[in-house]
Amino acid sequence: MKPIFVKTKNVKGFINLIHSLKNKPDNISKIGLVYGNAGLGKTKTALYLSIQYDAIYIRATNSMSPKWMLEEIAKELDEIPRFYTADIFRQCVNALKSKPQMIIVDEIDYLLADFRTIETLRDLHDETDVPIVLVGMQLTKHKLKKHTHLFDRISEIYNFTEFEYSDIKQIVEEISEVEITKDAMHLIHNKAKSFRQIVNSIDILEKVAQANGLKQIDENVAKEMLNG
Repeated sequence: MKPIFVKTKNVKGFINLIHSLKNKPDNISKIGLVYGNAGLGKTKTALYLSIQYDAIYIRATNSMSPKWMLEEIAKELDEIPRFYTADIFRQCVNALKSKPQMIIVDEIDYLLADFRTIETLRDLHDETDVPIVLVGMQLTKHKLKKHTHLFDRISEIYNFTEFEYSDIKQIVEEISEVEITKDAMHLIHNKAKSFRQIVNSIDILEKVAQANGLKQIDENVAKEMLNG
């Protein structure tokens, strides 16, 4: 399997959101939201794009407090976090003003029970004007709407949607080292609902081709191997 990061429609949507945030004028909020069901590659995309855009990537965890989150951001900024929350906040602000970096916060659903942490992110944005991308599950947008004062600050939204056949075709053609026919791709599309399942299906078919000296995987072979 070729080690290629495939830019599917969801990945391109995430990239477009980033570009839109980065190009907004100073008087417009640069907070974005990316949301969708599990298994669609949001985290992998967030990690990949954090590298591509030299962004700070933070993964929220259960019971993460404002101080804990600020400590993680400070560490990513090569700062040694101070003791008091206010001091860490000022550290982050000064570092981001000195070297502006976009912040991507994954798994923000963990932060929805106590909005202080997300409010801290908003304050960090207001002080520094750096773009901040929130990444969450399918219901995140609905949950955030209950907090109008914050939701109104979100200027860009992208919804990760289920994989279409065109996505499967693109993924197969870019990473598979064996030819997989159109009908076999349709079978993968019908069975695989997450990116991991798609990659696992391709891996299985590649191994079958290698073991049996096949140059092509057709629908019959795919059906036998993927329906087992």
